[in-house]
Amino acid sequence: MEYTLLILVLPFISFLFLGLCGNRMHPKVAGITGTSVLGIITVLSYLTAFGYFSAGRGADGVYPTLMPYDMTWLPFTDTLSIKMGILLDPISVMMLVVISTVSLMVHIYSFGYMKGEKGFQRYYAYLSLFTMSMMGLVLATNIFQMYVFWELVGVSSYLLIGFYYTKPAAVAASKKAFIVTRFADLGFLVGILVYGYYAGTFSFTPQIQLLAAAGVMIPLALGLMFIGGAGKSAMFPLHIWLPDAMEGPTPVSALIHAATMVVAGVYLVARMFPLFIGFAPDVLHLVGYVGAFTSLFAAVIACVQTDIKRVLAFSTISQIGFMMVALGVCTSDNPHAGGLGYMASMFHLFTHAMFKALLFLGAGAIIHAVHSNEMKDMGGLRKFMPVTHITFLIACLAISGIPPFSGFFSKDEILAACFGFSPVMGAIMTFIAGLTAFYMFRLYYNIFWRGSYGTSTEVHTHAEQTSDGAAHHSTPHEAPVSMTIPLIFLAVVTCVAGFIPFGKFVSSNGEAYTIHLDWTIAAISVCVAVVAIVIATFMYKGEKQTFADKLAANFKGLYRAAYHRFYIDEVYQFVTHKIIFGCISKPIAWFDRNVVDGFMNSLAWVTHITSSKIKGLQSGAIQQYTVVFLTGALVLIIILLLI
Repeated sequence: MEYTLLILVLPFISFLFLGLCGNRMHPKVAGITGTSVLGIITVLSYLTAFGYFSAGRGADGVYPTLMPYDMTWLPFTDTLSIKMGILLDPISVMMLVVISTVSLMVHIYSFGYMKGEKGFQRYYAYLSLFTMSMMGLVLATNIFQMYVFWELVGVSSYLLIGFYYTKPAAVAASKKAFIVTRFADLGFLVGILVYGYYAGTFSFTPQIQLLAAAGVMIPLALGLMFIGGAGKSAMFPLHIWLPDAMEGPTPVSALIHAATMVVAGVYLVARMFPLFIGFAPDVLHLVGYVGAFTSLFAAVIACVQTDIKRVLAFSTISQIGFMMVALGVCTSDNPHAGGLGYMASMFHLFTHAMFKALLFLGAGAIIHAVHSNEMKDMGGLRKFMPVTHITFLIACLAISGIPPFSGFFSKDEILAACFGFSPVMGAIMTFIAGLTAFYMFRLYYNIFWRGSYGTSTEVHTHAEQTSDGAAHHSTPHEAPVSMTIPLIFLAVVTCVAGFIPFGKFVSSNGEAYTIHLDWTIAAISVCVAVVAIVIATFMYKGEKQTFADKLAANFKGLYRAAYHRFYIDEVYQFVTHKIIFGCISKPIAWFDRNVVDGFMNSLAWVTHITSSKIKGLQSGAIQQYTVVFLTGALVLIIILLLI
């Protein structure tokens, strides 16, 4: 499979070509070029997946790990070096399918959504860079190569979030995402260095003897690596960048912040899973606890947000928490070394990528029609946007865990793994699954059902000016074909993906893992989801939301805190500006200006004054030198005579 090198080379060439020459070509040509290249990459990715899985397992019953390309990049010692190459195993091949599929849909969708935007060619260049970076991350043969592409993903995210660079909010959001993830990546880098020192390699499969001899240093290294994963996957308390990242174009939100980039942290833990479960099980469980808290925290916030993209952003944070929990509840005494949780996490990663991309692209079609992100400017849109309505409903049912949609199967496996680990953990995650169904159908009803579109006096953002200067409201319309085709495709995938025997392809140890639904857990989760949907229907389907308003008034403090994201951003602002900048940085700056600089300035002042006083001794006047010389000679003679 040497051709897999093209999966990295082609998007990089596309990035360089569109970045350097894009402004010299018609926007449509640039879009077709970028999309065509991505189409080729998608075909190669599917061929790779088909060829890899159809070849079957080896004699040991495990899919082989292939390295069609591997080279030494930086040699340090005889035993320690950094390599670059391509690694193919079940999870990397699965990620190729996820990234290429979602990225291709976003490329096609952007033809309609980004039409007429200034910088259209630059946008497609950035998409190519991101695709190359994400592909390089999942195909990495070692942890250091993963880190290199990890940082390139961060650069791509920065460029795409800040695409509207004339918009202050977008610029601030891009800087926020870049800075927060850089702090997290510092932990990742330190963890890599500790791991490389004690393991004697950056490979994912080091010598077991060296790891055993390292003692607590390997758990420390893995914990530090998880900090990087927590930043990229927006785990609490490093989640603050993701909601603000919605300032970027909506297709970017679908590609980076819902389907691919934010799962990089989950992929990191899954890639290092044998080391976590073999040498740092307590750290792995900590991953699960962080994921559970993050999932609940984000779900509560999503219940009260009014910006539809931010509802989906917090939904993403919550669902990534589900994936982390599934990995974190794995224990080595279970079959397949915790195979149920591992498989469930990867399965949910796969299904979530499809229906969350569908949700974001559907949100983009809605925003494209009404020119607003706010729920108050929507309502009754099912009559005007039937395709978007049906596809969005399918995605809502899937993420709520309603059979037979894909989210039901993957989420049920996560809940089964949680109950196997602890009944308390299972109950908590089932409750969060119910919250998911509630806030998603709150979103659905506010967009497509509540009242009739245009009746609210608050609807103003989509108003247009007629020739006589009077304002009128444009009628919402279905998105163009370039936007609806990706919606339909992803909706079809969402309907059928749950029936894929995922465990036969991806498992913790490479062996086939047969999925058996636990019908008791499945029945409970479905009942909880249905009850949550019924409650959301009662509260939000009608034109007036009296009961919801009463709840918000009765629990005003909680509602306001959740709406303001529990003031975590304000806490960060207070800590950074008031404590770090005000109480630490300012005194240090004063000391630097007044003590350090003052001392150096005083030395200069003394030198200047002294030189001013004695500079006459070197005036260059011969007569003055003669007088001084004779005066000195006479003084010396008198002294000698007196002695």
